[in-house]
Amino acid sequence: MTAKIESAMVMAAGIGKRMRPLTATRPKPLVRVAGKALIDHSLDRIAAAGIGHVVVNVHYLADALEAHLAAQKRPFSIAISDERAELLETGGGMVKALPQLSGDPILIVNSDNIWTDGPEDSIRHLARHWDGDRMDALLLVIRQASASGHGGRGDFHMDPAGRLSRRKPGHVAPFVYTGIQLVSPRLLEGAPDGPFSTNILWDRAIAAGRLFGLSHMGQWFDVGTPASIAPTEAALTDG
Repeated sequence: MTAKIESAMVMAAGIGKRMRPLTATRPKPLVRVAGKALIDHSLDRIAAAGIGHVVVNVHYLADALEAHLAAQKRPFSIAISDERAELLETGGGMVKALPQLSGDPILIVNSDNIWTDGPEDSIRHLARHWDGDRMDALLLVIRQASASGHGGRGDFHMDPAGRLSRRKPGHVAPFVYTGIQLVSPRLLEGAPDGPFSTNILWDRAIAAGRLFGLSHMGQWFDVGTPASIAPTEAALTDG
């Protein structure tokens, strides 16, 4: 049975060091790729999935990002989780935004990834595979060989049931996290105070056998540096 996703969070508070010099005067989510701001690619996908409420966290050059979002005409409401006073990292950002988010599961999306769908809408694909009895989080992952613009040795192994485990130090792993996941508020119970990485929550879920993955069937682009923009635009144009 397909899960109903009531709300989503877009992670947009980062400083964007790897995207310099483009982020000297604009936040990374407003860097333009293929004719529109990075964050708008994510918001388009959220709109297509029929989600009714979106929270965006802000920190670096937050006024510019808020003004961009205020000018949006979208089929969902947009709320701001303000991290101007302190950048809370991915885990801390989710904890702060949680009171503004509803439903179980919640969609969490990084703002610096662009993806295309395979045979099925990727967000709906996640929703169809969500099982709250077994899962605290369901991560959309892609095979390392298909992860455009992404370096490194991979993030996860995935067993036949979909459970994820970490890449061991010094080794490679076949799957890369796409920056798109469904999480239950249960994942955030007992979370640390202040800034911390989502990795802490994932490791806890792995230990409990409750972190799962789903293989992405479309294209995925890691748009993290200025050099990654042109190849991404070319691939999207070819597609």
